Amino acid sequence: MTSRQGVVAGDAAPRHGAEDTVLAMTHRLILAVTRHWLAVVNVAMGLVLGVALLAPWLMLHGAPGAGQLIYLMYRPLCHQLPERSFFLGGPQAAYTLPELNAHLGYEAPARWIGDAQLGFKMAFCERDAAIYAGWLAAGLGFGLVRRRFRGLSWQVMVALAVPITVDGVGQLFGAWESTWWMRVITGVLFAVGTVGFAYPFIEQAMREAEDVALRSLEESDAGSR
Repeated sequence: MTSRQGVVAGDAAPRHGAEDTVLAMTHRLILAVTRHWLAVVNVAMGLVLGVALLAPWLMLHGAPGAGQLIYLMYRPLCHQLPERSFFLGGPQAAYTLPELNAHLGYEAPARWIGDAQLGFKMAFCERDAAIYAGWLAAGLGFGLVRRRFRGLSWQVMVALAVPITVDGVGQLFGAWESTWWMRVITGVLFAVGTVGFAYPFIEQAMREAEDVALRSLEESDAGSR
């Protein structure tokens, strides 16, 4: 072997070892995601819901700047209409538009977040609050039965989505004004139907990805010995 060939061979070994290390780390990352995907999603749902609740709490406890920042962050996700939002820190959990108008003496602005008398609204509306809360509850429930739950059929999922569609469209076109309890019920039904239909498919895909990652990791470990 010439000196040049020796240098090339010496350079190739470290590069090969580095590639094996990166590959092994990738497989371990995939394993972590596939094994804990449900926990990650549940935590994310909990954070979205918790931060929306944090906004009125901050307004009530002397941190209006932080509270208003949360309202601003959530604005792209929701219309945030006060007459369709839950309030914290006031005499009622929800108010109709006439009640808000009577309190203010004028038409309540869409961006009105509340005051010390009525409390402050969540960072998203009642229906969104119900969807995220229902999604989180259904996700936690799925964690208890994930190995034996076969999932909802698409027909059941569609049936559970019909109420929120009818209620939302009817309200949009002025057929009726939805109440807070209608928004909560339809939001929870939609969330449960979506989770019950989609999560079993995700779980199956994650198990298959976990098997592939495990085999690849075992082959990588065997090749490095």
